[in-house]
Amino acid sequence: MVDATDRAFVGHHQYGMGYEPTYSGANSLFRRQYSRDLEGADIVVWGVPYDLSVTNRPGCRFGPRGIRTASTNVAWDGGPWHWNFDPFEKLRMVDYGDCTFDPGFPVDIPETVYQEAKGILGSDAFLLTMGGDHSVTAPILRAQAERHGPVSLIQIDAHSDTWEEQPKRFDHGSMFYHAAQDGIVDPEHSIQVGLRTYNAKSHGFNTLTAEFVHEQGVETTVARIKEAVGGRPAYLTFDIDALDPAFAPGTGTPVCGGLTTWQAISLIRKLGGVNLIGADVVEVSPPYDNAEITALAGATLLLEMTCLVASQK
Repeated sequence: MVDATDRAFVGHHQYGMGYEPTYSGANSLFRRQYSRDLEGADIVVWGVPYDLSVTNRPGCRFGPRGIRTASTNVAWDGGPWHWNFDPFEKLRMVDYGDCTFDPGFPVDIPETVYQEAKGILGSDAFLLTMGGDHSVTAPILRAQAERHGPVSLIQIDAHSDTWEEQPKRFDHGSMFYHAAQDGIVDPEHSIQVGLRTYNAKSHGFNTLTAEFVHEQGVETTVARIKEAVGGRPAYLTFDIDALDPAFAPGTGTPVCGGLTTWQAISLIRKLGGVNLIGADVVEVSPPYDNAEITALAGATLLLEMTCLVASQK
């Protein structure tokens, strides 16, 4: 008899994907158990449903919910194609739920995200985050840098998010400029991949345009990433607008000419050997999505990241 218990609540399968219908049950990420008991957890996934700093279309506050729902379509028994193993036979993942904050006090939100991220990282689990807009990465990087020192950032994105500004704002277009200025991120050993919007200043970051990826290929791109970060602690942040709008229509600031879903998946799969300390997928905006195309891409990329971490255990 098929065991199709609602595992997001019951959680009696600590390891392995198992089976549950894609169209029913509570939508935790990959059907992992909802829990804030982190003892024995190898990976903690959580959502940061914040989109008050978007500069174009809102809606990515619904990103974590949309990604969780779409993830039921990739949580198949036996694990994902290509990896040939079930990542949850190797690692225990729990879904921590979402970061809670009062949007009526927006200036307090970065500190709230930072404190909660810091608490989760105290368990020594790998923190995997679903945004929210891209500004939510900044307080997470702050918490990571307190543990590891200046972080090497692997940023896959259509935009540099390094717009110079004074005074400091909590904004999804300038947070990596401030992270570099504050010593949280080491720009010399960080790299931005997939860029296709103008910014006259690199602020010391290594950059690869979308054209570079298309023309030089994934293998060369990955080689440049590994050359930049070396063996340093590296954080992988994936803005879904790195994908071309044909593959990710549901995002706030889509830009034509981006990566294909295949390129993005292949790129992540080839990052073996990189010293990853955390990762996120941000800017999925379900109100602008069609048939869950973008949410499914986000869920798939998170599963690829999970398999990448599991492959190095």
